[in-house]
Amino acid sequence: MHRPSRIGLVLSGGGARAAYQVGVLLGISKLLPDPAKNPFPIICGTSAGAINAVALASGAANYQLAVATLAKVWKQLHIQDVYDASAGYFFKTFLHFGISLMSAGHAWPNPQSFLDNAPLREMLARTMQFGGIEHSIDNGCLQALALTASCYTTGMSVTFFQGLETLEEWTRYQRLGIRERIGLDHLMATAAIPLIFPSVRIGEKFYCDGAVRQLSPLSPALHLGAEKLFVVGLASQRPDIIERRNSGAYPMPAQIFGHLLNSVFIDSMAVDMERLTRVNHTVSLLQSNEALASQTQLKRVEIFQLNPSKSLEGIVYRHTHLFPPILRFIMKGTGATRQRGTALATYLLFEPGYCRELIALGYRDTLQQKEAISQFLEL
Repeated sequence: MHRPSRIGLVLSGGGARAAYQVGVLLGISKLLPDPAKNPFPIICGTSAGAINAVALASGAANYQLAVATLAKVWKQLHIQDVYDASAGYFFKTFLHFGISLMSAGHAWPNPQSFLDNAPLREMLARTMQFGGIEHSIDNGCLQALALTASCYTTGMSVTFFQGLETLEEWTRYQRLGIRERIGLDHLMATAAIPLIFPSVRIGEKFYCDGAVRQLSPLSPALHLGAEKLFVVGLASQRPDIIERRNSGAYPMPAQIFGHLLNSVFIDSMAVDMERLTRVNHTVSLLQSNEALASQTQLKRVEIFQLNPSKSLEGIVYRHTHLFPPILRFIMKGTGATRQRGTALATYLLFEPGYCRELIALGYRDTLQQKEAISQFLEL
């Protein structure tokens, strides 16, 4: 009897864009012969993707219920559930930055970040059932959960994982795999976008968003035993017409910062996918020569990647009015409410109107490829 392949789910980061992943997971629940059975024994997440990963792993005993519960949270999410966007907060923050800069940090210590994500910590503490991760592992619904964070102290990309006792820690160039019981601090650390959100202390070290310096975002799943990878990316399909219309204009601050965020969250995944494709091609060539094939540890890894089929900038452009007044004023000043600067808004607009549209897009994209996905998942 054919043994099902161990499929690793890889959920990349991207702030509010991660709502798209929820739609994909909902779509998959409609394809499963048994909607309660988790098709992903290995789940890896980074940044906002880690939030989805923890929710799915902790509820792996009933996949359909876990995804439906996660979707309910995203559909009701507001900016104030993620970070403080009040006028009082921004007045205090700008004053803090100004005094700290003018006094070289003597009159008032340097601020830890531009935004305060204490509301996110409170919301995750209420909604995430971290004890469910161990339960999922014990009852055989899950083999491993992995979250990746970047360590300010050592400069290493650190993957914290919780899983079967047979899984071993690993050390590679600029990256580590460490066995730990996943908790709230790990989740907050992997989602701590530098400068935007404060870093998080775990043990004696400080960590920030796992997408930073993550040279091989696909490797944690492979280290944990995945034989196939289902990757839900968040790379936006940007319309060429916008690029042509504004190609000669000087980039606005929001456009520059959005470009930096795209580099952090998207580029490393694209490069790693390219690398794995080359490895697969090499392995296929070696298979014709048993002597050479026996001298390498390389193995072929089948991949299925799903990215948004529509422009996320185009979607968020219709919803920028949902930003709270003071934040809308700031975003407008930086150019984030204009078409060529909306990349920044795609990461920060945690509002139902935008998130629900991304969930619907992920759901449609999944069902449009239902035959290919069903075949890949061996349903």
